Amino acid sequence: MSALAWQKSSYCAQGNSCVHIAADHGSVALTESSDPAGAILRTSPSAWAALIRTVKQAHDRG
Repeated sequence: MSALAWQKSSYCAQGNSCVHIAADHGSVALTESSDPAGAILRTSPSAWAALIRTVKQAHDRG
């Protein structure tokens, strides 16, 4: 198994409170920067896209 290519959230401020995301063989992996080797949440690309859509819609509504 190859290492994941983690990307830091574009909304991340400096510090250890960041979300990292990586594509992983047909799934999306998420972890936090304060413990990147700790818990890794995996979800489907369609579920991830639905979450992002919902967050953007809520943000747009204020």
